[in-house]
Amino acid sequence: MTQPATTPPPPAPRPGPAPGGPAPADAGEHMPEAFHFTPNAEQYVLQADALRRRQLRAALLYGSSRYWRRRQAVWPALVGGAILVALICGGITVHAAFEKQQVINEQRNGGGQTGPLFGGPGQQGAP
Repeated sequence: MTQPATTPPPPAPRPGPAPGGPAPADAGEHMPEAFHFTPNAEQYVLQADALRRRQLRAALLYGSSRYWRRRQAVWPALVGGAILVALICGGITVHAAFEKQQVINEQRNGGGQTGPLFGGPGQQGAP
């Protein structure tokens, strides 16, 4: 009822340089095969580090809320709207001032203009 103890079979040989050649530096490490032949592995590590830094910076600046992404899209429209309102108000003000000045000029000239606008012989005080 008891089975005799057997020793496990030896591990399969790893692919690598021929016997007698230089041994790989990671001969004792057991890494998945996908990592053995990954080209540009350093580039992946650097990209992952840059991504993590951006995520940490965004978390520090904006917190855990994602609402800031929507708020950023509102600012250009808000500034553009404020500029448009300022231009409209300025236009209304200039138009009202022009009409008021026209009324003042008509009152000074008695209803109509006779002669040049500034310093002509038709105005009082001219030499």
